[in-house]
Amino acid sequence: MRSLFPRLQARLTRFPNVRRPAQVRWRPALFVLLGLVLGWAATLAAQWVQRPPLVLGQEAVSTPASLAARVTLQQDGGHFINILPARGEAKTLFIFYPGGRVRPQAYEWLGRALAQDGVQTVIPVFPLDLAVLGVNRADHLIDRYGKRRRVFVGGHSLGGAMAAQYAARRSLRLDGLILEAAYPPRNTSLRRTNLKVLSLLAERDGVARPADVRDGLKRLPPTTTLTTLPGAVHSFFGRYGPQQGDGLPAVSRAQAEASILQAVRAFLKESAAAQSTP
Repeated sequence: MRSLFPRLQARLTRFPNVRRPAQVRWRPALFVLLGLVLGWAATLAAQWVQRPPLVLGQEAVSTPASLAARVTLQQDGGHFINILPARGEAKTLFIFYPGGRVRPQAYEWLGRALAQDGVQTVIPVFPLDLAVLGVNRADHLIDRYGKRRRVFVGGHSLGGAMAAQYAARRSLRLDGLILEAAYPPRNTSLRRTNLKVLSLLAERDGVARPADVRDGLKRLPPTTTLTTLPGAVHSFFGRYGPQQGDGLPAVSRAQAEASILQAVRAFLKESAAAQSTP
């Protein structure tokens, strides 16, 4: 038995073309496949890391009054869009967290519209455009701009969920919370806070389903105002185009934005009146 293997090896050496064909053939194919996979992964990673440019003013103006708002991109503890009234001091600070993977200028239109009501809107720029990577970003912005002002936080979709999480932790620093197609995470409850809360629900939302938004009311204060936007969809809260999985609207974007603005303005006005009442 010991002499079997040397004899077999000697015989094989007499035939140099006798090899293991499979071993030779699959290696190049494997390298090609591995290269394709790595290239695909690199492309996806680049798309996640390299975000579209942040350009202010494009498609953000709705009226001559909103055009007059003072809008700048600033850096202090991170970049943020700062939207101020055309004249005079702002009486209200509104910190708005953008939706997941949405560039912050998509919500510039709302800040510009609110500026004529004496509202300063600050929209933070988050890493990878994900508010979950900077939930407490509002702390620094409140320290900088919130003195002697009413302070509200809010956000759209994932940004709204993170704003709710922040509000649950810092309720004493805030006067209210505005949720746009959003609701608190399952492990977050504001039920026992005294915050004024506005929850906006898009009737044909295919991303933040209306049933989920209503279920989120269980984790919000009993006094929460729920406003349904007839015919609106998820992407109508920001100017970033259609969104995969969203519903089909039954109203125009302009109509939906008018309803959003009306609801937010009424909420801020009512909150100010309630605060001034002895």
